[in-house]
Amino acid sequence: QVQLVESGGELVQAGGSLRLSCAASRSTFSDLTSGWFRQAPGKEREFVAAITWSGSTTSYSDSVKGRFTISRDNAKNTVYLEMKSLKPEDTAVYYCAEKLWGPTLTDPGLYPYWGQGTQVTVSS
Repeated sequence: QVQLVESGGELVQAGGSLRLSCAASRSTFSDLTSGWFRQAPGKEREFVAAITWSGSTTSYSDSVKGRFTISRDNAKNTVYLEMKSLKPEDTAVYYCAEKLWGPTLTDPGLYPYWGQGTQVTVSS
């Protein structure tokens, strides 16, 4: 069983920064890949970033590459998404998700565990 709780979303001006956190409660799992996804009103959920358990592999969508950084602290069971140079088009509900290890990081359908989401709003 995996439970995920996101936090850190808020209203911020364009050009600003935010750090999202995802706190995980797990019974026995390890070697889980963590991902961040987002969903804007009227749009499909899209991949943002992912990181493997060891942190050795990360992946980013083209729209956030160079602006967002995903990281994890396994001792704290927490995954972070550092977001800089935010744009109005980054406005969305951001979800944390986890899955067992596998080569594909970007497909939301492969992630069985999801948090409830945290709202990020970027004003122009």
